[in-house]
Amino acid sequence: QVQLVESGGGSVQPGGSLRVSCAASGNTYNSKWMGWFRQAPGKEREGVAAIMTDPTGSGMTVTAPSVKGRFTISQDNSKNMVYLEMNSLKPEDTAMYYCAARFTDRLAWGGPFLPRSYNYWGQGTQVTVSS
Repeated sequence: QVQLVESGGGSVQPGGSLRVSCAASGNTYNSKWMGWFRQAPGKEREGVAAIMTDPTGSGMTVTAPSVKGRFTISQDNSKNMVYLEMNSLKPEDTAMYYCAARFTDRLAWGGPFLPRSYNYWGQGTQVTVSS
């Protein structure tokens, strides 16, 4: 089993910055991908950034067009942490942000921005962008 705990959310004014963090614990030896998703009220869960965490991989990152150039995903393998640095925040970035992890090859892969590609989820951290 794997546990994911997000932290770092909060309220910020438009144009501001926040960094949200995801701490992974438990059986983390078979990590494949980790991603950040967000969900605003009344909207579907949306993938914003993901990183290949497989030790044999390249650490490749992908970022959704809606946040490209503003959001950056990174990892610290020594601490089993994944971060999402968010700059130039806009009111439309307001959402619950979720960390997701893929720790198996048995689950069908639909790409890094498809929620069902991941088999573990955190509880979420709220990000509110408002003046």
